[in-house]
Amino acid sequence: MAKALWNGKIIAESNKFEEVEGNIYFPPDTIKREYLEDSETHTVCGWKGTASYYHVVVDGKTNRDAAWYYPETKNAAKNIRGYVAFWHGVEVVR
Repeated sequence: MAKALWNGKIIAESNKFEEVEGNIYFPPDTIKREYLEDSETHTVCGWKGTASYYHVVVDGKTNRDAAWYYPETKNAAKNIRGYVAFWHGVEVVR
């Protein structure tokens, strides 16, 4: 079981996940969307593709660009297409 926690709330929780480069990627249906807001940020990874970001918002506090996902991936990363990972102080435990 993996969990993503921030500001006292569970943002994601799942027995099924992918680990890539030390990051846990959660399936889209295990994310509590009420804690995510779309961000305009995008970054590019040479082997995964273009990442999109979310702000994590809990009880009026915002953690900017604390979650990311790849809406489309290159073939080498197709196992994480649409999956969400966290950083910037979001605690991910297994």
